[in-house]
Parts: sequence; structure tokens; C-alpha cells
Amino acid sequence: MTKKIVVTGIGATSPLGGTARESWSALLAKESGTRTLEYDWIEEYSIPVTFAAEAKVRPSEVLERPVAKRLDPSSQFALISAKEAWTDAGEPDVEPERLGVDFATGIGGVWTLLDAWDTLRERGPRRVMPMTVPMLMPNAAAAAVSMHFHARAFAHTVASACASSTESIANAYEHLQQGLADVVIAGGTESAIHPITIASFASMQALSKRNDSPETASRPYSVDRDGFVMGEGAASLVLETEEHALARGAHIYAELAGAGVTADSYHITANDPEGRGASRAVMRALTQASASVDDVTHINAHATSTPVGDVAEYAALRAVFGERTNSIPVSATKASTGHLLGGTGALESVFSIYAIAERIAPPTINLTTQDPEIPLSISGDVQDLGRGDQLAITNSFGFGGHNAVAAFRSV
Repeated sequence: MTKKIVVTGIGATSPLGGTARESWSALLAKESGTRTLEYDWIEEYSIPVTFAAEAKVRPSEVLERPVAKRLDPSSQFALISAKEAWTDAGEPDVEPERLGVDFATGIGGVWTLLDAWDTLRERGPRRVMPMTVPMLMPNAAAAAVSMHFHARAFAHTVASACASSTESIANAYEHLQQGLADVVIAGGTESAIHPITIASFASMQALSKRNDSPETASRPYSVDRDGFVMGEGAASLVLETEEHALARGAHIYAELAGAGVTADSYHITANDPEGRGASRAVMRALTQASASVDDVTHINAHATSTPVGDVAEYAALRAVFGERTNSIPVSATKASTGHLLGGTGALESVFSIYAIAERIAPPTINLTTQDPEIPLSISGDVQDLGRGDQLAITNSFGFGGHNAVAAFRSV
């Protein structure tokens, strides 16, 4: 028997705000989280891209120092968002053996790893911290969340590049359906605004180079888009079976109606230009949600602002929705937040849940002249979704050909 899986808690720390609600409000206010980076290493290493979308609130402002010092920034962000989501859910009374964690990251503890390498070269092996490996390992965020909440059902990690956290949400859906837990904390995190990653992405011509106008650098679907903007932060959802949520009188934001995960098997960094894997992921999500293409009322697109990627995503949507593609309200929220890599799908899921709850599609800023090859219904202003039942999908695609789509239904 298929169970109904619902969202009862939301948390986020992002380039737009230190909480989920602050991030949503800033998104609706058309704010940009992208800023010029004020670090010595920009000049020291002649980094060609001098801006990114850093988290608006630093973890040191939220976490106690003894906790923070034992966690890489990526795990710090994860814990902050998970704590907010847990409080928002009313701190469910659930047995530890029935509480699970599905958390994701695209890169993991890159700051810890590279700081340790610097320490080794400059000061020798005796000065490398004993906690280096536990802090840099990709599963550190899931472990930190699991230990904080005493979640003993499972603590799973996904590392599927930019599809990671949407895939973790898909896993949470399956784990709840299988009866492995009654409540799951799911989400994703990233803190990789580092000279190595910026230099690498810039070298492959993936980043925008608008150093003179960072706030307008991310411009999905515009004819003059020239690359994505790196972002950081985390987002979390508390998911549970409807039966469990109703029994404890929880507030329900939305139903996680389904999810789809596929692989392109095409290229390590490029999308399949025909969007075949992506379109299959959308269809799998809709099939799992027992929904038709006509039921979808909103799309939060992956829309990274890269010349090729945006076109490939449109091809995927067109393959699924046909003539209806251009009439579905679409939001490309990376224009405001930058690209949180492994954390992006979870944050965009938060935005999708708020969108269907409030019946509005958030604006897409920096839309100068829309690419005629991508004639989606996208706007620099809020779009009204109407008063009826809502079904939103959020798309996430990652290096390695990973595709993940989550579908959320209004309640």
C-alpha cells in the first residue's frame, strides 16, 4: 500500500537569509545573494572570478564554538538548517530507531581537506588535526545531523553533484514508503567557495565573468547569460508519513508526492542536449505522484544560467509537456541564490513548497532579453498560480549525468 509522505518542517540557510522564511521573503523581494568576495586569496592567486553567493549568515553567528570547530563549514550549514526544520516541525516525538537522515553534498569538506594540506606542507604532519578525516568525509553532514537528533534508523549520504539533495529527498520518500522510518530529516549542503573550486570552474568556462556586476551575473534564460554563480548554504525538510503527522497534530506544508532519479550516461560535465535522462526523471516523478503532465502548475527549473544547460533543460521539458511547456509558470531561483551545488535541490524544494502553499511562483531576476529558443513562462515578477490544487516539480541535474526531480502537491 502506498503511503502519503508529507512535509512538516522546513529549514534553510542561504545567500538570501539565515532561515527558510528569510530566504523566501528575500527571493520575493527580488534580492540577489551574490556579492564581491573580500578575501586576500582573490588577488594572491589572481582568481579570474571575484564574486560568489556566500551564505548571508555565517555559521559562527549561529553555532556554539565547540560544536562548530569539529565540523567543516558544509556540515555546519547542514546542522543549522536541520535544527530549524526540526523546530519548525514541532520537534516530533519519535523513537530514535524510527528516525532517519538522508543528507547530501556534492563535494563535501573541501575547506577542511585543503586547509589540512596547507598545514601539512607548511608545519608538518604533527600539526594536522586528528579530526581532519571525520570533518572532510562526504558523509560528515549526515553523521552530524544524525548524532545531533539521535537518529538511529539510518544516516545515508548522496553525492551526485548538483542533483545530490533532490536525490536525497527521493531516497527519503522511498525509505518512508518501505517503512524503515516514521520521520526522516532530508536535505543537502555545500560550502565550496574556495580558490581551487572557483579556479577550476572558471577554467572550464562554466562561471559567469561579470566581476563588475556580480548581483546581475546569474541570468538564466537571458540571451546574454555566460555561466553560473557559485553559492553556498543548506536546506532541510522534515518528512514523515501522513499517518504519523496527523497522529501528533503536526502542521503539514505539502505532500512529497513523488520523485524520479535517472542517469544520462552521456558526458561527465555536459547535459544530454536532447534532455532524455532529464525528461525520464520528470516522468518518473509524475508517475510516482499518480499525476499527469496536465496536473503540473509550477516548475522550479535547474536553470544554472549556462548557455548550453538552459537549452538542454528546455528540451527535456518540451519532451514531457509538449505544447503546454510554454504556459506553465516557471521560476529560475538560482538567479537570486547562485548555485548551491549539492545543496541546491533542497533549497529549491523549500521554494517550491512555499510557492504551492502561497499559490505564487517567485520572480526570476536579471532576465534581460529572454532567449527565443527558450520561450518558457518566466517573469521578473511574481506569477499567480491560481486557487486550485497545485503540483510543483523541482529539477536538479549534476555533473556525471545525474538527474533528480521531486514533485510536491498542495494540501
